[in-house]
Amino acid sequence: MQSESLGFLHMSWIDLLDILMVAVIIYFVFRWIRGSSAINIFIAVIIVLLVKVVVSALGMRMMNTLLGTIIDVGAVSLIVIFQPEVRRFLNNVGRRAGDTLGGRRSLFSRLFPGKLSNAVSNPSVNEIGLAVDEMSEQKTGALIVIRHQNSLEDIINTGDVIDAHISSRLIMNIFFKNSPLHDGAMIISGDRIVAARCTLPITDRTDLPARYGMRHKAAVGLSEQSDADVIVVSEETGQVSFVRAGNVQRIMSLNALKLLLGEKAE
Repeated sequence: MQSESLGFLHMSWIDLLDILMVAVIIYFVFRWIRGSSAINIFIAVIIVLLVKVVVSALGMRMMNTLLGTIIDVGAVSLIVIFQPEVRRFLNNVGRRAGDTLGGRRSLFSRLFPGKLSNAVSNPSVNEIGLAVDEMSEQKTGALIVIRHQNSLEDIINTGDVIDAHISSRLIMNIFFKNSPLHDGAMIISGDRIVAARCTLPITDRTDLPARYGMRHKAAVGLSEQSDADVIVVSEETGQVSFVRAGNVQRIMSLNALKLLLGEKAE
């Protein structure tokens, strides 16, 4: 009787592969939500699933049914509660898959080569670099988003549309402290300043250094949810940072910034 009740312990290579795949999924989900408030909920879900596996193997039908109902209802609830996190995760998966299949340009761009590119030309890179360098010396706070393949329409709609050619003077005038457009982010696409005074999503990461203010957290938040690059000029120190894919890099010279911007320039 005891050997029959423990029959589920006899595993084939299919069972081992199944366990390995589940372990990999759990590992990547843990990495994704590590440091966020969702980690405790994730641990609770894993415990409930393990208990369900045990009661199912032992033939405890009432407990199995109860836990199954809880899991079904809980799955829908988790999707609703963590909708932003789920959206960001699926967006990152899709973007990375497109980059893998399409190289430096997305798969969509290769299928539709007639689409206009959002790459910034070298003259515009120079204008952006000059403006950032001047604002850094004057300690003028700035938040500049460089759009690539993701449209960022929901971000653009939060600000004021400008649609002007890129120039260092215009960038500095927009971020001038008394300007009505200085508070928020500027969106650049190709060789055009698309919008200003835009609101960016704030990251929920808790491992960022304390010296990073709201501009840095907004830059990290957008770069986590899209393929955009973000330039941050600190109003307190004048330090320039470059944010890509959630990673913040301090910029020590104008040439270093131009090199980073020029990586996707035409």
